[in-house]
Amino acid sequence: MRLLKFSLRTRIFLSMILLVLLASILIGGITVLQYKKEAQEYHRERLERKEEAIRENIKFVVESTTYEVSEDFVYLILKEDDKIHEISQVHNMPINVYSLQGDLILKSNQSFFPDTTDLRLDRSVVEELATSSQKRVLRQTVKNDKRFQSSYTYITDNKFRPLAILNLPYLEDDFFITRDLRNFLIRLTEVYLFMLVLAILLAYFLSKYITRSLKTISEKIHQTRLDKKNQKIEIGNVSEEIFTLVTAYNSMIDDLEESAVKLATSEREQAWREMAKQVAHEIKNPLTPMRLSVQSFQRKFDPNDPQMQQKVDEFSDTLITQIDTMSSIASAFSNFAKMPAQQNETLNVPKIVKLALDIFNEDYIMFSSEKEEIIAKFDRTQLIRVVTNLVKNAVQAVALEEKPAVLVTVTEEEGRACLTVSDNGVGISEENKSMIFEPKFTTKSSGMGLGLAMVKNIVESCGGSITFTSKLNKGTIFKVLFPK
Repeated sequence: MRLLKFSLRTRIFLSMILLVLLASILIGGITVLQYKKEAQEYHRERLERKEEAIRENIKFVVESTTYEVSEDFVYLILKEDDKIHEISQVHNMPINVYSLQGDLILKSNQSFFPDTTDLRLDRSVVEELATSSQKRVLRQTVKNDKRFQSSYTYITDNKFRPLAILNLPYLEDDFFITRDLRNFLIRLTEVYLFMLVLAILLAYFLSKYITRSLKTISEKIHQTRLDKKNQKIEIGNVSEEIFTLVTAYNSMIDDLEESAVKLATSEREQAWREMAKQVAHEIKNPLTPMRLSVQSFQRKFDPNDPQMQQKVDEFSDTLITQIDTMSSIASAFSNFAKMPAQQNETLNVPKIVKLALDIFNEDYIMFSSEKEEIIAKFDRTQLIRVVTNLVKNAVQAVALEEKPAVLVTVTEEEGRACLTVSDNGVGISEENKSMIFEPKFTTKSSGMGLGLAMVKNIVESCGGSITFTSKLNKGTIFKVLFPK
């Protein structure tokens, strides 16, 4: 991230230097890997050739012997006239012969090789050789600081019956290959050191030439202001790309001056339009339940009902609560969308939430609380607005469901009061989730109300939080937490 703070000139300079360094490291690494691969291939093929030749010699010895060709006479067959030593001398390679059980029977004696012979083979080698389809096992070993490829094959009679195990410990001598690699890397380093010096000089002058014009353009752009007269860029003898950039900037300056006045006027008009839409929406929220409450009261009005006075009082309390909410909205927008000051009343949250739900007549709206009394400090009017907005959104979301359900619950969670409003409605699509709390001024098909931005503002202004989870065509759960 620190590289991003460097100037373009510095980045061009460093990029060219790093390019040369990375190229040299990459080529050097690939060269080393290639040399190692070729060395391994060379040793493998050489061991196979020697092994094939030695087996042919041993086969000839076995076929021409006067001893009985069996496992018990392998030692005598190969020891006769010191044949094992002769074969080893011809092929310049030590030879070890083991019984089929893995015990050392015979070995060639060559003083110029260190004695690395095992008196008994590892059991895994014997078992693997017996089960191998190719009847050949190859193992990498290191003894006396020397690396060996040890091959294990069977010595067989003319009917291909195993007589003994032939072991060829091949010493991997990389002296000549390593010397060639070292010489190549030295020459490669000399070439890239020369290229590095050349790249430093080229990068310095090239970066200086490229950024000279850009620096002039950058200074002019930095001085550009919407509220003042801007100067055009006058620059000559530049590349086609820089000339195109200068022309575009000068054209932008002309358009900028022409658009400045239009933009200011448009912004003022748009601000008033958006505020008007928001005011209308927030006022309509309590008006709709108030109208429903009046209609319900008219239908159920009975002057002879002994509890009529109580019902009138409850009806009046509901209307007064919604009127207070509307008054609070009007006061808020009279101060250009500033939310009412928090009153921090001590409230019984379940009681206030239940009171806010009385204005809804839908029988599928259910309320539950884990306690009858959960005390929290919150503004009464704003808590009602939060509940009203969330429940109204939930009702809109389940409008098309055959079995709609809206559940409002109040609980305590981690020392805070928790309000949850869940529904089984249409849910919120993935593309709308990131914008759900942004002010919206048209009704959405998903049923989410336009007051969620204000709900979030209310909740966060009192130190709370609001989150939601939703699955398309499954439902939505809004969760509000605020301090007690």
